[in-house]
Amino acid sequence: MQRRITRAVRAGNLVIGGGARISVQSMLNCRVDDIAANVAQANALQSAGCDIVRIAVPDKQAAHTIAALKAQCSIPIVADIHFDHTLALESLAAGADKIRLNPGNIGGQAHVQAVASACAQRGVPIRIGVNGGSLEKELLAKHGAPTAEAMAESALNHAKLLEACDFGDIVISVKSSHVQRTVQAYQLLAEACDYPLHIGLTEAGTARMGLVKSNIAIGALLLQGIGDTIRVSLTADPVDEIAAARDILHALGQVQGRPNIVSCPTCGRCKIDLIALASAAEQRLVACTKDITVAIMGCVVNGPGEAREADVGLAGGDGCYALFARGQVLRRVAEDDALDALMEEIERL
Repeated sequence: MQRRITRAVRAGNLVIGGGARISVQSMLNCRVDDIAANVAQANALQSAGCDIVRIAVPDKQAAHTIAALKAQCSIPIVADIHFDHTLALESLAAGADKIRLNPGNIGGQAHVQAVASACAQRGVPIRIGVNGGSLEKELLAKHGAPTAEAMAESALNHAKLLEACDFGDIVISVKSSHVQRTVQAYQLLAEACDYPLHIGLTEAGTARMGLVKSNIAIGALLLQGIGDTIRVSLTADPVDEIAAARDILHALGQVQGRPNIVSCPTCGRCKIDLIALASAAEQRLVACTKDITVAIMGCVVNGPGEAREADVGLAGGDGCYALFARGQVLRRVAEDDALDALMEEIERL
């Protein structure tokens, strides 16, 4: 998969763009004045594989929480700012590694200059975050709706305000809850600038439909080489967002050190509880760090043949299983010993 060439920015110890690996983001959802809860959630997200985390900054109290996060966590922190440029300055003073704001709505070019200068002095990038539901009235009048063209134009207009301050450490996002519109907006941006792009949907929905829509949009963009950092926004535990994002990256071959599990959907020939077997195998492989393909197939008729590219696998039989590798049956194993035999074979790889 050939990645779009972009400039690189650095948020703390994380490089975004410039060919760096695609990073994963999420957002804290604890009360901003509950420092202990925010610290615990930030650490839990990092343990789950999150690379950078955002916190809402509605008031100056949030700056104290940012300072505590910087003191007690090692994950880069993004301050989410709306309208009040002084909150961006407070967040920077507290140690924020990245600022998320739209320069056009913080009170004029003098305020934009103040934030840009403070960010430049500290080496902190700014993410311009355009959402389809909050576009400028003049752009809605011009385009008639929150179209992809309107979102891309809004983002580029905000970028011009920072460029006028001689500031170029910019990341851009153009999110909508509409899948096609979001994909089209990012495509337009990818053609129009070389800034790194933070991709994802906003207001995507619950863990079920939000995941489906995010998979489509994020996957479509990444397959085109568009996207330098991602967030799967779900109405769910933020840790679930990280698992979803990592699964997307793994499916696209962008994450190393995880086994690829393939399994068949079962049919009338299947004489085993394949659903339970596949789930159990997935759990046993959580800690595996080998770049291998493991197949869990329902029957020996198709199993080894259909999964001949798998490094190792199991195919169900009548009271026993066939353990196979690269399409060749190694031996038959008893049902109760099947998973142990599989794991032993994986250890030999």
